Amino acid sequence: MGRVRRSVSVLAAGTVAATMTLSPAAQARTTPASEAAGAVAASPVSYHRFARFSGGKSEGTSAGDELRFHRPVGRLAYADPFGGGTRTWEYARWTSPVRPIGFGADELVASWTADAPRGTWLQVEMRARTSTGHRTKWYVMGRWAEGDRDIHRTSVEGQRDGDGTVYTDTFASAGGTTVSAYQLRATLYRLPGSHARPSIRTLGALTSAIAKRDAYPASPPGGAAGIELKVPRFSQEIHKGEYPQWDGGGEAWCSPTSTSMVVAYHGRGPSHRDYAWVNRSYADPWVDYAARNTYDYAYRGAGNWPFNTAYAGRFGLDGFITRLRSLTELEQFIKAGIPVVTSQSFKAADLPGAGYSTNGHLMVIIGFTRSGDVIANDPASPSNAAVRRVYPRGAFEKVWQGSTGGVAYIIHPAGRPLPPNVPGVTPNW
Repeated sequence: MGRVRRSVSVLAAGTVAATMTLSPAAQARTTPASEAAGAVAASPVSYHRFARFSGGKSEGTSAGDELRFHRPVGRLAYADPFGGGTRTWEYARWTSPVRPIGFGADELVASWTADAPRGTWLQVEMRARTSTGHRTKWYVMGRWAEGDRDIHRTSVEGQRDGDGTVYTDTFASAGGTTVSAYQLRATLYRLPGSHARPSIRTLGALTSAIAKRDAYPASPPGGAAGIELKVPRFSQEIHKGEYPQWDGGGEAWCSPTSTSMVVAYHGRGPSHRDYAWVNRSYADPWVDYAARNTYDYAYRGAGNWPFNTAYAGRFGLDGFITRLRSLTELEQFIKAGIPVVTSQSFKAADLPGAGYSTNGHLMVIIGFTRSGDVIANDPASPSNAAVRRVYPRGAFEKVWQGSTGGVAYIIHPAGRPLPPNVPGVTPNW
């Protein structure tokens, strides 16, 4: 589980309603995904990826399938606030074109996958154009490194002004204002004189305007009933007390445990050599490794959303953060063989079968029963064997949509195509 983070949608968590399930007749597998768009008055959501890094402004970078460090254009003396002193780094930079959103957004989450070998790191920033035409300053959305020996991976606190606030990994516009367009800026750093060439493979942003609703009706079936993906089962609870410097396992490690399950499902993950430092008495040492390598030193936890998808990217996977409007949309990923990590908060009474309450928790959706209920690998379980759970469709949809507006990690092999976007609504993957 994770600490509470401010989000427009998270503030609506108290509106989660009582359990609602679909009748068997409503679970027919022939219902097309497009019906979901009209079934619920969905809030505007969009995800955009800057393909091939075309356009924009390049300063010392080369673009193509990846954005690479080509030559340094400047130097930075970076004082690591979490130890290591001040070191000088040379950098190259790319600034995206202005991206119109198409609606008034009040939240933005950037996400990326990258290769940052030893002696390198990267920073992702965002600036926006407000609905009044005003251009904001640049906000830091993350300082990321593959490990923790060069800099300490971190979000940046204290970024609040009249235009908005960055809450860990999420920019939220100030009350009464919205965002109509934005730019992303990626800066690649390396030690002076190094021949290392850090690169960014994917870079994009989720924008949304999630409104509080009075009801969260269960969405119609999307064709995945009866499909269950064979995702490995890892429990976060068996790690309780391990490595307190990275938040100590147990309920704090739901995100890296969920991410580890999906990475392992795709046949990827750290090697024995990578996690050789983990105490040999600990089970599933790759979860400890993931916790260390997703840990956000400012947030003081391993639940930073884009840091988790970037971790998956270290193993050649594609990953990004988005919001899905419904379980009908999520079913399309299950049909494509792609499990989905979801973020939600709830009280025990609102999600039958969970047996716990949470202010923030991640789990992996691996399939749907023949009656359309949700099959989840829930890491908040006492053992690996107990991880598989079945949650009532209507109840799950309410807590997921009502608490985070459908936040999801989408992680998949780069060569595996995603399902088509739902016609008639803004693309959100």
